[in-house]
Amino acid sequence: MILSAFTMSTVSHGNAGLWRHPDDRTAGYTKLSYWVDLARRLEAGGFDLLFIADAVGQLDVHGGDARAALERGVQTPVTDPLLVVSAMAAATERLGFGVTVSTTYEHPYLLARKFSTLDHLTGGRIGWNVVTSLLDSAARNIIGRDRQIGHDERYEIAQEFLDVTYQLWEGSWEDDAVVRDRERGVFTNPDKVHAIGHSGKYFSVPGAHLVEPSPQRTPLLLQAGTSPAGRAFAARNAEVVFAADPRPEVLRRNIADIREQAAGFGRKPEHLKFLTSVTVVVDRTDEAARAKAAELRRYRDTRGALVLLSALTGVDWSRYDLDRPIEQFETDASRSVLAAVDDPSLRERLTLRDYVGGLSGFGGEAVVGSAATVADRLEAYAEATGVDGFNFAYLTTPGTFDDIAEHLIPELRRRGHVRDHSRRAGVRDAVFGAGPRLPDDHPGAVHRRTPSPAGEPR
Repeated sequence: MILSAFTMSTVSHGNAGLWRHPDDRTAGYTKLSYWVDLARRLEAGGFDLLFIADAVGQLDVHGGDARAALERGVQTPVTDPLLVVSAMAAATERLGFGVTVSTTYEHPYLLARKFSTLDHLTGGRIGWNVVTSLLDSAARNIIGRDRQIGHDERYEIAQEFLDVTYQLWEGSWEDDAVVRDRERGVFTNPDKVHAIGHSGKYFSVPGAHLVEPSPQRTPLLLQAGTSPAGRAFAARNAEVVFAADPRPEVLRRNIADIREQAAGFGRKPEHLKFLTSVTVVVDRTDEAARAKAAELRRYRDTRGALVLLSALTGVDWSRYDLDRPIEQFETDASRSVLAAVDDPSLRERLTLRDYVGGLSGFGGEAVVGSAATVADRLEAYAEATGVDGFNFAYLTTPGTFDDIAEHLIPELRRRGHVRDHSRRAGVRDAVFGAGPRLPDDHPGAVHRRTPSPAGEPR
């Protein structure tokens, strides 16, 4: 199993209200020591990856402004997660880092430099979670639009964005371009550095990449999205796909669909791995875990959860009674968050309170129990859905991750589900065991150059 810790550079991610818990330390998210300590704990505990979510706009759908998000600490305030990665990498040796950056509000030339830099500094342990963003507030403040770009067009932009970065990462610099010849005073052979000459619908990037080839060249590519456009994008580009649906049979169908589409793009289906988010409360015994869950539930903030649901769906849920059956809406925001209520059998009995009131929120169910109980549930879920691992959401930090490391991961290790990182060259190699580079069947690999004759640099 791929074991990922799921967090965000903010006081509260999906765990509305839990920042008030006396054992929670998430308020230290603005301190470098917080992130370094977290990374060390995760690596020592056996996690493969620290996945950091991000958003570049305030949550202002609920009630028509950002007051509730600010008051409740719901993903607001939020800092840039890229800036802490090098410090965490310096404090660890094997832990991978997956960081969210939006293709809608970045530029491929600059982003390619950022990730190449981090790939060098982490020794090949960086991954990019590719998102298209969904907040109107981000569109207003970054690109001066009243509303976000339409859902499917955002994916069109994202595809061209990735096509540009593939050219920069894979094809601009040949492997032996940097010669470091002290005697002749030549650092780089300019004949082996190539302008990409990209001119497209959304981006024009005529020049060469700014950074010499890094260990992975292209970072490990992560992506989440279960809409038709999102699944097609994942099938073409993603290596690790975050897929979620409270209905196991639907999740299995979505995974099968993405694998089938990937084969249509000439990719081997086994070159895609699937994670799903899960909230776990684990302790020495089932009774102790249930008691811990009950105590944590006291801090759950229903209004804060509605603030997040409103932002993700683009629907102002402050206008709806908590005990009214929830509805699915056509939206240009996230279409997967409300996927469960697209099922007619659920519409008449699933209320808004049901949907946001649990520990894990949005129709999900927390897995509560001893290590053996939780491991049994995770094994059964993986068998039922076809997922390759789990993105563990936190309730408190570092408490949730410490409990998983102390109780659950040793049990998973006994069952043969924990990876050995001792001989791996970076995060892609840790996930797939086939080296640090993109596989040859990935669309990005077509931009690789056949080495040119060495020659003398001009």
